[in-house]
Amino acid sequence: MGTVISVEIAAGGSPALLDAAFAWFHEVDARFSTYRENSEVSRFDRGEVPISAASDDLRLVLARCADLWGETDGYFDGYATGRFDPSGFVKGWSVQVASDRLLAAGATDHCVNAGGDVRLRGHSPAGRPWRVGIRHPWNAQATCHVVEGTDLAVATSGVYERGHHVVDPRRGRPASGLRSVTVVGPDLGTADAYATAALAMGPAGARWLSRLDGWDCVVVTDEGRKLSSAALPSAA
Repeated sequence: MGTVISVEIAAGGSPALLDAAFAWFHEVDARFSTYRENSEVSRFDRGEVPISAASDDLRLVLARCADLWGETDGYFDGYATGRFDPSGFVKGWSVQVASDRLLAAGATDHCVNAGGDVRLRGHSPAGRPWRVGIRHPWNAQATCHVVEGTDLAVATSGVYERGHHVVDPRRGRPASGLRSVTVVGPDLGTADAYATAALAMGPAGARWLSRLDGWDCVVVTDEGRKLSSAALPSAA
């Protein structure tokens, strides 16, 4: 998936669960990587895999992307770049699935992190709620905010590593106005898609996120202004 993934189990389960988690991520990469010409999603995009022959996972992702298009007024668009690319949902979704499986197998306390998209369950090895530092958009060695909790999904979409790679589907060009968007809530796939959609909206994305029940956010504008939900703790 073009990123680094880490899994930390603080309590419960067994070491074999780590092997199962990474086997799942390799499966997702083989199926959904847009960098692989022979992945299922690349073959689907070229018309070589019809819906009738698609895997259950691909059909699920297609259906969820269609739902998210409606939920975000079209700003989450798997076809925004001209080809089908569900990466803005798939990374978070795959981590959510891995976390759900770990929990079901008895790993009650764990953290799964895929390139800054994080699913937290239970407590850290120190016995305290997990703490996630949100990277400062202009300083890779600093944080601009801290999120703390025992059952949270934290997804960030930003321009500080890959540039303005998120396309505003209404204008057909890279979105601008926001430097980074972090969404916090109960499901990482949805949080990932909402963060992507808000970044595509530009400055209006912060207002859109503030109206979503059950979701919190941290938004940094291109001018350096930080906007955050009152429920989230600020970094010291």
